[in-house]
Amino acid sequence: MSGTSKGKTPRQRELGRRIREMRDDRSMSQEALALSADVHRTYIAQLESGMRNPSLETTAKLALALGVDVADLVGGLQSWPGRE
Repeated sequence: MSGTSKGKTPRQRELGRRIREMRDDRSMSQEALALSADVHRTYIAQLESGMRNPSLETTAKLALALGVDVADLVGGLQSWPGRE
């Protein structure tokens, strides 16, 4: 399980916060984002809560669905604490 068995990191929580904020700014439901990005709605919920660590492919699909650049989702996250 990608990102779930070892616990949330601050980096994962921040990415989830960004996704949720961008989704809310666009008045999109988790279901609408999931359909647009071709992922399951529960996966969106897990991302937003910081429980999942998406692949580059999924991150790109989310960015496309939100109408943003991938950099808008992940920019600056390298400075956030991750897993050691």
